[in-house]
Amino acid sequence: MAELLQDSIYFGVAISLFAYWIGVKCKEKWNFPLMNPLLISMVLIILFLWITKIPFETYSNGAKYITYFLTPATVCFAVPLYRQLQALKENMGAVLAGILCGSLAHGLIVMGMGIWFVLPEELICSILPKSVTTAIALGVSEEIGGIAAVTVVGVTIAGLSGNILGPVLLKWFKIEEPEAQGLALGTASHAIGTSKAVELGEIQGAMSSLAIVVTGILTVVLAPWMASVLATL
Repeated sequence: MAELLQDSIYFGVAISLFAYWIGVKCKEKWNFPLMNPLLISMVLIILFLWITKIPFETYSNGAKYITYFLTPATVCFAVPLYRQLQALKENMGAVLAGILCGSLAHGLIVMGMGIWFVLPEELICSILPKSVTTAIALGVSEEIGGIAAVTVVGVTIAGLSGNILGPVLLKWFKIEEPEAQGLALGTASHAIGTSKAVELGEIQGAMSSLAIVVTGILTVVLAPWMASVLATL
């Protein structure tokens, strides 16, 4: 099987798309938070590689082409933001304050839990940029002495948890304002959370799209500062 993957560089793409298709069908049949297509596809692909003994690198040689669509897909989030530009201008102060508070909360919670559980400094630094896109998170993690593999896991968990549990938590805490819902998902769970925000509504999608950008900028500034504070403790 490994030889087949090496001979056909697109076989990894086919496996990924097929696993995601199964995830979509499961979501359509069982409308349950854990029936998330992305989560299901990840589990199926991991099981497939484990059963067939195919190295991840071999699978990635073909599947990596899907990531080329990540940038244009993320840029598409600007469409709902443009449509809600007037509402954004009217609430700019509250929007920026909410994103700033969310970004600070992420970092402080990670630092607090890391210190509480006596985690190594490099491990805490690896998780600090968990709530931004992978490209930004890896750059920040490298700058502050984090471990790239751990950072990727943190970013993935942050995105999936926001996408799966975000709507449930918003309902539990009775957060009903569309602007607040979008900002919460985008600030906490980057692009994966924003995809869920778009499903909730156009306003949610617009605010979440803005939150991705601002959270990324704030993380670049705040994470090194938090890492320096951590080093002095």
